[in-house]
Amino acid sequence: MTVESAVIAVVDDDPRVLGALQDLLESAGMDVRLYSSAESLLECDGLVGIDCLITDIGLPIMDGAELKRLAKCARPELPVLLITGRHDLAKRMLMRGQPPEELFRKPFSSAELLSAVNRAIRAG
Repeated sequence: MTVESAVIAVVDDDPRVLGALQDLLESAGMDVRLYSSAESLLECDGLVGIDCLITDIGLPIMDGAELKRLAKCARPELPVLLITGRHDLAKRMLMRGQPPEELFRKPFSSAELLSAVNRAIRAG
């Protein structure tokens, strides 16, 4: 698997974040699938055929932590990166054992996120 042919699913309820991440990931040659909710990803079998999942933690209805749990149950090898604009949520996730290299606080560095995606895909 080359990073350039990777398929990345991005889940965020903010259309501006979705657009920015689509631009960033596509500029690195990745195929990007966008979802405005965890439910929309799961309803259309969005976990099938992806190489990495990036999800906001603070989603309505099903949050990103629950989405990560479900994704890891369905596909344990799937890398999942979490993003959040809420530093209290980030702190709570870190306290629960979330690896810090898989958690990004908004505004995050584009270069750092791309680097994490590349590492995750190469490791998987």
